[in-house]
Amino acid sequence: MIPPSAWVVRWGHLVTPGGTVLDLAAGSGRHSTWFAARGHAVTAVDRDGDALRLLPGAVITLVADVEQDPWPLPGRTFDGVVVTNYLWRPLFGAIVEAVGPGGVLIYETFAADQETVGRPTRPDFLLARGELSARVAGLRIVAFEDGFLTDPERFVQRIVAVREAIAPAAQRFLLDERATVTRSLESTGSGSSE
Repeated sequence: MIPPSAWVVRWGHLVTPGGTVLDLAAGSGRHSTWFAARGHAVTAVDRDGDALRLLPGAVITLVADVEQDPWPLPGRTFDGVVVTNYLWRPLFGAIVEAVGPGGVLIYETFAADQETVGRPTRPDFLLARGELSARVAGLRIVAFEDGFLTDPERFVQRIVAVREAIAPAAQRFLLDERATVTRSLESTGSGSSE
């Protein structure tokens, strides 16, 4: 199995510990497996039932063609929603609505100019410049990138956006999970901060 996206790994700490995660267009389940291994209750959705059958038993799987059929999870919200390498614009409303109070959306997919280095090449599957940040209205953007990555070469947009809970002033969205580890070590006397 290919490893999880570095973007998902970097920002996965924002999902409430033990919280629910929706992995949309899960494919082989690299993110479902990663979150389940960290104690999250994961629901993986994909139209490829064969791929979903290979996921660990702890992952709830749902075979659904979200491009042809109605949204399979109406009214359900999650502490984390993860989407990578997938774009179907009519779903953005449902994706944003699936982020529960205090929840986080972690999204990464191909962007304009990808056609110059590889697939996908059709504009239907490539985000326009800055499009992803505009599509998450109602969520607070914590991080956004729009540019070029190597290994493999690709143009991407990626975003982390949260639905603030009732008391947004009390919420802190750590930009570096190492700060959490350092504070934990200091409070137990097991280490020192650098």
